Parts: sequence; structure tokens; C-alpha cells
Amino acid sequence: MSHSLPPTLKSYNDLHEILLDKGLAALGDAYVNFVYSLALSQKQGSPAGAKVDNRVLAQAVDLSGLREFLPHRVDKHERGDAAEALLVFAWLSGIQELDDCTKVLVTEETVSQAFATLLKDALGKLDEGHGQRKRSC
Repeated sequence: MSHSLPPTLKSYNDLHEILLDKGLAALGDAYVNFVYSLALSQKQGSPAGAKVDNRVLAQAVDLSGLREFLPHRVDKHERGDAAEALLVFAWLSGIQELDDCTKVLVTEETVSQAFATLLKDALGKLDEGHGQRKRSC
């Protein structure tokens, strides 16, 4: 995936590398919680802080079709990490905007479905912009 990356990102050869990058997942954890907290604050009309449970992210991975790009034996924590890695990669690389993410989180019926929508969007934009999404993990 050769495009202009911010200095916080290394170059990745394929989607598999992004999804399994533990450093990216750690940053993604903070990002996902921040985006979710912003959306929750907008819904409630006052500042709120919240954490997204790995169960919710694992379900979003399954709903979005991202599961097929992960190794066969991954638990909910690893699926959550993959979601966090992809979402922060999408934001850092400029293919998803923070405001767009919060809008989806505010409008979708469930949190799992909202994150599934964001994951599908990121996957689609990676396909459009780079055509390098490799399915073999």
C-alpha cells in the first residue's frame, strides 16, 4: 500500500499486515474509544467518556466481512485488535474522517453495526484507492 503516509505509520504490503500490527492496534484502541466517546457525547448532549468492549468490535468484524482476512483461529480480543488497527490506519492515512466516523456512530441502530459500517467503508476505500487488498492471510 504505497501512498503518502504520516510519520506515525510504516508502509504495509497488504491488509494482513495492517490487521495484525500490535502497535497499530494499541493506537487504534485509544482512537476507537475516543471516536465512540465523541459520538456518545453528541447523543447525550454533554461530554462523556466510554470504552468499546472487544465483544462489540469482534461482532463488528464478523458483520463487516473482515473476519475472512484474519487467520482461522482468532479470539474476540484478536478480532477487536484487528478492527482497531484498521480503523486507526484508515484515519491516519486519510481514507476516513473523524467527523464521518462519529456521524455513523450517532446514527446507526447498534454500536456493533456502526463499527461494522466503518470497517466495511475502510475496506472499500482501501480497495478503491490501492487495489492491493490481499485475501490470503
